Amino acid sequence: MTELKVSGMTCDHCQHAVKKALESVEGVNGASVDLNSGLAQVEGAADIAALIAAVEEEGYQASVQG
Repeated sequence: MTELKVSGMTCDHCQHAVKKALESVEGVNGASVDLNSGLAQVEGAADIAALIAAVEEEGYQASVQG
């Protein structure tokens, strides 16, 4: 599982947009996004750079959660 820190989300629409973007990346089996914590958990073997790029294309920032 990959965990990303996502910043810029302010509402349920944002949360849904990030989840949909992550799930569109090849290799993702599922994703969950928590608006309050700003964390996204992604299941599968997707490329981390592709996950970050998908989030950034939606207008948010993402980084690997250490």
